[in-house]
Amino acid sequence: MKQSILVAIVLLVAHAGLESSYAQTAEPKEKPKIKKKVKAKKIQHVVCFKFKDDASREQIKEVENAFAALKKKIPEIDKLEWGTNNSPEGLNKGFTHCFIVTFPNEKAREVYLPHPDHKAFVAILKPILDDVFVIDFAK
Repeated sequence: MKQSILVAIVLLVAHAGLESSYAQTAEPKEKPKIKKKVKAKKIQHVVCFKFKDDASREQIKEVENAFAALKKKIPEIDKLEWGTNNSPEGLNKGFTHCFIVTFPNEKAREVYLPHPDHKAFVAILKPILDDVFVIDFAK
């Protein structure tokens, strides 16, 4: 009987030792990390033009049409809006035209800036451009 008790104690101690050893070496279960999808922010590219005093109405119209046509020529453009100043405040400093180009992300803007069709537009614009103001922001 003493021998049976002794064998039972040895087996219990051995079993406890194995469980302890396993608990120390087993890797703890981690909860799977859920990656939050970060939505790319749209880029608003705002461009304002001040034309030279001797720019003709036809030349300005050509610039308007050429800029508006970029939407169809450059697929990275999500949206293109434009208009002429009609503010009653008189703070436009001679800038008459404002174009807002919306890109889905910064990468699209990076494609747009050196794009051949954008460069061709700039070539039409430069001869009659007195000044330009550009500001971009993300939303």
